[in-house]
Amino acid sequence: MPVSELQTTAPQAETPREEFIKLFTRYQRRVFLFILSQVPNPVEAEEIHQEANVVIWSKFDRFELGTNFFAWACQIANYEVLKYREKRRRDRHLFSVDFIRQVASDALEQADELEERRQFLAACLGKLRQQDRELIQQRYASGESGKSVAELLGRPINSIYQSLSRIRRSLLECVNRQLSTQGTS
Repeated sequence: MPVSELQTTAPQAETPREEFIKLFTRYQRRVFLFILSQVPNPVEAEEIHQEANVVIWSKFDRFELGTNFFAWACQIANYEVLKYREKRRRDRHLFSVDFIRQVASDALEQADELEERRQFLAACLGKLRQQDRELIQQRYASGESGKSVAELLGRPINSIYQSLSRIRRSLLECVNRQLSTQGTS
């Protein structure tokens, strides 16, 4: 294709289905954690999550693009948790519906706060020196132990732990500054 054609061809807008799929994929983990906050057993939480996913997909045409997908998906997930509770009603270890609703409400609020902190943390990671950012990524993103990172870098393990401690403190201070700046604006 000639360059002139590339420049005049506008990118095609995403279809509502494509946008929905992106949102659905983006919020899978958060919806699961929302369910897990209400159901103590991870296996049962996963089953409820799968049921909620089926309902979310079946109602995709009812979701209004531009609104809060996470809140919408959590309403569906909460309904699935309540259905699960109804099936398991005879189990004396289950909490009251009012308590579950309160936990669900708190979980939604905390999820938003945690997402905000995650975004601030990502911004703060971007401000680190490259060497510090790489050390954090080697230790946490790849799941390596401090000892493995020390061996990989040829540094004493105490040096690695001291560096990680300094970087974590720096990140915490950066996130807290951003939170306080946001709170005053």
